[in-house]
Formats: sequence, C-alpha cells, structure tokens
Amino acid sequence: MVNKIVVIVLDSVGIGALPDAYKFGDEGSNTLVNTAKAVGGLNIPNLESFGIGKIDDIMGVSKDVDEKAFYGKMAETSAAKDTTSGHWEIMGVITDKPFPTYPNGFPDEVIKQFTNSIGRSILGNKTASGTEIIEELGAEHIKTGCPIVYTSADSVFQIAACEDVIPVESLYEICNCAREILKGKHNVGRVIARPFIVENGIYTRTEKRRDFSLPPPEDTLLDKAVRGGYEVVGIGKIGDIFAHRGLTREIHATNNHEGVLKTVECVKEDFKGIVFTNLIDFDMKYGHRNDPEGYAGALEAFDHSLPELVDALSPNDILMITADHGCDPTASGTDHSREYVPLLVFGKKLNKPGSLGVRASFADVGATISEALLNLKSDKGKSFFTELISGQG
Repeated sequence: MVNKIVVIVLDSVGIGALPDAYKFGDEGSNTLVNTAKAVGGLNIPNLESFGIGKIDDIMGVSKDVDEKAFYGKMAETSAAKDTTSGHWEIMGVITDKPFPTYPNGFPDEVIKQFTNSIGRSILGNKTASGTEIIEELGAEHIKTGCPIVYTSADSVFQIAACEDVIPVESLYEICNCAREILKGKHNVGRVIARPFIVENGIYTRTEKRRDFSLPPPEDTLLDKAVRGGYEVVGIGKIGDIFAHRGLTREIHATNNHEGVLKTVECVKEDFKGIVFTNLIDFDMKYGHRNDPEGYAGALEAFDHSLPELVDALSPNDILMITADHGCDPTASGTDHSREYVPLLVFGKKLNKPGSLGVRASFADVGATISEALLNLKSDKGKSFFTELISGQG
C-alpha cells in the first residue's frame, strides 16, 4: 500500500538534447553533463548512489554503483520547453500547441489594453534579461512610476517594479490585470511579477516573485487526487504553476534550501496523498544567468540534503526526483533548453532497483502516481508502477 508519493522537480535540470531540439535551437544542450564539465566534475555522492550516473556520462559521477533507486530519463511530449508545460505534463496534461512568444515585444493591441487597465504607461516591452533590464530602466522607472514590461524566448509577460515605487501587493494586482488581458491568441503561459529593491545604487530582485499561470485546460492528476479525498500539497511555486488548482494546501518557499526543509517537514506528517515540490534556484539563479559554478553548487547542496529527505520517508512512501526542462548554463543564450529530464525513484519497500529506460513522456510520472495511489489507469503516459513493485514478496 502506498501512503505518500513525493515528487521533487529540480527546475531546469535537463540531461541531454531531445531529438527535436534542433527545432528550438538547442542542439548540444545537456544541462547536467555540460555543467559538470564546466566545473571539472560534480560531487553528488547521494544522487550517484541513486544511479544518476547511469543515465548519462556526468563528469565526477560514477556509473559503477549498486544503485539504491530506479533510474531513467523522460522525453517531453508537449510542444514546448517551459515550466508550465513541463509541470502540467508531469501531472498528465499534454500541451499540443506551444504558448505564444514575443521576440519583438508585445503588440500594440496588448500594451494599449494593459496600460488602459492599470492607468499607467510602461517602459521596456522587449526581450531582455531580468537583471539587465532593471539596470537599464530602473532609474527611469523610479522617476516615472511606470512598470517595466519585458519577455524572453519563453511565453512570459514579466513586470518588474521597485518595491518602494509600486508596492508588492499593487504589483500583484497589475499582474492580475495582465493575466485577464492575455487570453485567446495571446494566452502566454505565465505573467510574472518581478519586484526589486535599490540599495546604494545596486538593483536587486527580491524573493517576492509570483507567477500567474494559465489554468490547465483539463483536469490534472492533482485535481483527481483532491476529488478522491487525498491530501495534495504544493511546495514552492507549484500553486502558481497550476493556477492554485488541484491542491489542498500550498506552502511557500523562497529558495531550494527552504523548499527541501518544507518538504521534509511535510513528509513527516501522517497523511495519504501527494507532496509536489519545485526547487527553482537551478533555473532562476544559475541557468538563466549562465552560471555553471552556481548551478553545480546548487546541485551539490541538494545532494547534501537528500539523506535527510530519505530518512523522513515512511516505508510506504515513494520519492520521485525529476525536472521540467533544461536550462544549460554553458549555452550561448540564457533560455530554457529542449532536453530529456532525469527520473530517479526511491522507496524503502520497492523492488530491487534498476533501469526504467527512456520514457516517452513526462506524463509517465502522473500515470504511475495514478495507478499507485488512486488505483486508476491514466490515458496519458505509461505507468511504471509494475516495475517498482514486481517481485515483492
């Protein structure tokens, strides 16, 4: 009998370009492997013991281990490489049509409607790095009170504002206005609030970011679990990604360390259901900033915390570690990359671990949870629950 299933998404920790990566300009991307090469090897002994080195050749990580966890990698079926599509697919919703992107900024019809709605003009309206655009336009923003609007190669409408000029709650209200406008053909995946502060002339983004995502177009596994009477806890930005749907509880976490601590606390509670955690630092702090050293440090910090997480699991709990896309910090650009994602599955009462192979869809995770916890067969993805429990006496 399965008690809890804990899913941890290492945001952007991809493990090799998908066959169609050329369509996205991502040939040669491999977030894990290239990060390891860039720093002369990774020191991740606990993930190594789970078998992560058997998925690909990761410098510093041995393949010669008697793995403690099932291991494999998953391809993305959805026609995208963004956070929203990746998480939705993990929980059984495939995005057939990519969300719209705006390499030349948003059209006049969108901006005019937005400025009329918020009663202010805007600055920016172009593709930009979040840290660079606040350096470029921050002083003008402070002088005029106009929010800074920008996008990236992903389907995002980002709004930056100094907390002393536009208070955070007001920025969230402005983002809600944008979310109401960005529908139909302009249904961007996420509107993102990007508050920042200025101290001694230095512009610094704060940890009060908030994502305003489109709601999934159909029920996810999370919705089904809630209807079935199970506890479903979202930790980190999970609530934002799923438009606060399909969750019985949301727990805020501002960074990876806090996300892991909150997950451990939750796992120790006595309930039956799903714990779903997103660890954002890999993507937000290091992948998008082309910082392989920081990325490697975050991987090693998570690895260091893994034993505490494993110890917190009850005999009937299952831990799944995966990702939602890539964001290779060694790439020439700063955007997400179209990659396979790792899959590591651990449980104290599971069958002797081995390879789960190359899975055709992230939705295999949701299909497995559906079978293991809800005793339901999913029409999205292929469950690997039989592999986890076959041979048990």
